[in-house]
Amino acid sequence: MTMSGTTLKAQTLTRVGIVAVILILLNVVSVRLFGRLDLTKNSVYSLSDASKNLVKNLDDRLTVKAYFTEDLPAPYNNVRRTVLDQLNEYKAYARGNLQFEFVDPSGEKGEQEAQQQGIQPVQVQVINDDKLELKRGYMGLVLMYEDRKEVIPVVQNMSTLEYDLSSTIKRLTQTSRKKIGLLTGEGEASLNEIQRAHQLLSRQYDVQTVDVSKGQPVPPDIAALIIMAPKNPFSDVAKYQIDQYIMRGGKVAFLLNKVDASLQQQFGRQLDLKIEDMLESYGLRINPDLVRDAQCAPISIVQQQYGFSIQTQVQFPYIPIASEVSKDNVMVKNLQSIVLFFVSSIDTTNLTSKGLHGEFLIRSSKQSGRQTQIFYFDPTARYTRDMFTESYIPLAAVVSGKFKSFFADKPVPHDTSAGAVAPSETPLKQSPDTRIVLVGDGDFAKDQYLGGRDNLTFFANMVDYLADDAGLITIRSKDVAPPPLEQVSDGTKKAYKYANMLLPPMMVMGFGLVRWQMRKARRKALEIH
Repeated sequence: MTMSGTTLKAQTLTRVGIVAVILILLNVVSVRLFGRLDLTKNSVYSLSDASKNLVKNLDDRLTVKAYFTEDLPAPYNNVRRTVLDQLNEYKAYARGNLQFEFVDPSGEKGEQEAQQQGIQPVQVQVINDDKLELKRGYMGLVLMYEDRKEVIPVVQNMSTLEYDLSSTIKRLTQTSRKKIGLLTGEGEASLNEIQRAHQLLSRQYDVQTVDVSKGQPVPPDIAALIIMAPKNPFSDVAKYQIDQYIMRGGKVAFLLNKVDASLQQQFGRQLDLKIEDMLESYGLRINPDLVRDAQCAPISIVQQQYGFSIQTQVQFPYIPIASEVSKDNVMVKNLQSIVLFFVSSIDTTNLTSKGLHGEFLIRSSKQSGRQTQIFYFDPTARYTRDMFTESYIPLAAVVSGKFKSFFADKPVPHDTSAGAVAPSETPLKQSPDTRIVLVGDGDFAKDQYLGGRDNLTFFANMVDYLADDAGLITIRSKDVAPPPLEQVSDGTKKAYKYANMLLPPMMVMGFGLVRWQMRKARRKALEIH
């Protein structure tokens, strides 16, 4: 009996020990290996591959301090939980190189520490004893890597949390920053006109202006060149420098207005930028037209009625809401509603003969058309169906391959009288594999035209794509605008309308009739028996 009791006790201890070891191993494994089922269309609630690879490749310890006030009311208390879940997921893929801690900056000393780190308090509304009060709270992050530090002062938008974290980690860990050039000298958009886009790009790149109007070459360290909304004709000297930048493997985005249109003046005039011949040599063409689309944005107009000025909104077909985007190209595949302003169509029919590959990025809807020659706009005009007989007109494209120089069979241009310097190097006649983007609207990324978030996202994605820095594109595009309603005919609208009105009561009546027949049959059966 004694031996049996001792044996039983030993077996029990052994089993408890085995269970404890199993639980410890499961806990260790679960921290590093876990699964998540995300049924959202763009996997909004899961880390993208770019974020996973970013933290997997950390060479040193990344420390995150989250300064969050603990007793914040809803919905602010949910922010802390979301940040905690996100940091846990980053930690799981970081192979031990990411640590984080939450700090409650309560009291004078805690608040002073948070503010010294760059975290500023925010005012939140609290209902206490049926009274609305304002309370100071902290919801910020400090990320430290080696001797560098980055701060996210306030965590506000949960849908962009992964992008904010990953872009911050990338800034901390990258040893050098790529340079993006914004062309100037021909009336292009200035930095003051694209402050939001400039601010977004400056987080990852060094943005600088580039002037080639006097014959200066594009600096060789420019990763991508943006030509946005020029108004003046390009000289041969400027075209040569752009051409040679492409021949050296440079990537260029041509964001061009073919028609200079003004909604206030209700008139537009065709622009001759003198760059169209060079674009055609690359297999690209921007047409002298304006695309109108039944799927469009509204504008506000003031009308006089009965002696009063009444402001109303009307749909304006020359501001298309483009939702027909390439599902294969990372620049646009997750975008739903890019708003374009007086956009012109583009053509790529000559690409095949030049051995280049092209892809349309954005198209108009299935109910669209074009205006040519005379560009006059009347916002109050009635638009008829025969003005929207075309479908899926190309509005933006990307072309890749080896481009032949526009100046391959031409003399090298120079104008010493205008201050330009004659090129001393031998001109290049063919490029290595590179990329060119053409958009028939140069204004979509300007501050005054930024409507939905997709415009800014498309611009940033385009720069990342050209600069061979596409890792963050998939993260940035997760939070997208809801898609516009699908266009249907008037007959289909009426069918849906009357179906919604008549079908529910008819179903109730049908169910009642079936129940009545069943009860009637049951009573009849009881009477027979």
